[in-house]
Amino acid sequence: MNFLFAWRYFKAKKSTNAINVIAWISMIAITCITFAFIVVLSVFNGFEGLVKSLYSSFYTDIRISPVKGKIITATPAQLQQLGAVGEIAYYSLVAEEKTLLLNGDTKVIVDVKGVDENYRYVAGVPDKVFRGHFTTGTEDNPSIVLGNGVENALAVESDKNLFPLTLYLFKRGVPVNTIDPSQSFSVANINTAGAFLIQADIDNRYAITNLAFMKHMMGLKAEEYSAVEIGLKDGSKADAVKKKLAGIFGAAYRIDTKYEQNKSLYSVMTLEKWAIYGILTLMLIVAAFTMIGGLTMLVLEKQKDVQALKAMGANNKLIQKIFLSEGLLLASIGAIAGFVLAVIFCWAQVKYKLIALEGGTFLIDYYPVKLVPFDFLLVTVTVLLVAVIASWFPSRKAALQPIELRS
Repeated sequence: MNFLFAWRYFKAKKSTNAINVIAWISMIAITCITFAFIVVLSVFNGFEGLVKSLYSSFYTDIRISPVKGKIITATPAQLQQLGAVGEIAYYSLVAEEKTLLLNGDTKVIVDVKGVDENYRYVAGVPDKVFRGHFTTGTEDNPSIVLGNGVENALAVESDKNLFPLTLYLFKRGVPVNTIDPSQSFSVANINTAGAFLIQADIDNRYAITNLAFMKHMMGLKAEEYSAVEIGLKDGSKADAVKKKLAGIFGAAYRIDTKYEQNKSLYSVMTLEKWAIYGILTLMLIVAAFTMIGGLTMLVLEKQKDVQALKAMGANNKLIQKIFLSEGLLLASIGAIAGFVLAVIFCWAQVKYKLIALEGGTFLIDYYPVKLVPFDFLLVTVTVLLVAVIASWFPSRKAALQPIELRS
């Protein structure tokens, strides 16, 4: 019944035109803010999905590394147990170390990652090669695939480079010889095979070669590695698989899921999204003041109606519900209109790329958007909660009016 009264009051002609104007202004404000809520959160979802997909090309579902130091021991028995875990599709053994790469007089320090043949099945780096081929060579004839930033820093084109790069790596366990520093380094020439493009943090830091070559350069024993990287059949089961692996490898091994390998990145993205949500909520609260003004004027307009309803037996609770329903009605109409406009805009942005990214240096040339049902639920709850709070004061004032049929 209270919604029926609220609907009649919404449609009815008011004696003062300002009441209608303020009501429409409040609805339009809620529509605009709801539209902004969905569009901005969808853009964050789009960028978050894009960044996660880029990082997923490099970071595997699970990574096993040492808790202390840089080297782990993976025995044949452990690797056999690892292969027997049903949820694991492939695992790749890795040897990784900071290395000095030289191209003539040009030098750059990078993390060179030695990988085995299974690496292409656990990581998406081979699919991100944009120049040359993903070829890592052999121990005696190694090849290296450079990150785009590393390639630029060395001033080479990986697929056309005629001369090999020179690779310097500190010998493991050998102190620095101040008289002849060259005795402290492992040195080798290595040919460039290609270059990959994923994300600046990765492209500027990494290069990839074969496992046997890196183990030789690092002086690792047969069972020694830097890490074991794992690709799962179903990435959503990473936490369950992590518990199984802890039983195989023990406390001396650090087992990280894809999220845990990039925890700071994901935390920052989540924090930014909630910060935007907070700013838009403040804007919604400011817009709610127009609703308070409109409902207060409506209460004054309907004083005689309220008194008549009370005379017929309506209690204060029913009167308050009527005007609360009026506020919820205004907010609901504004929110629904905002949702519809946001969905249309996001569809048009995906299809027609209405708003472009400036600079032309990113992997895409337009703002990505992704609609998520949870965002609609979150915005709906936020709008209705603010509407209830904004409507409570004028509705309470209406409910407390005394019965005075004569004035």
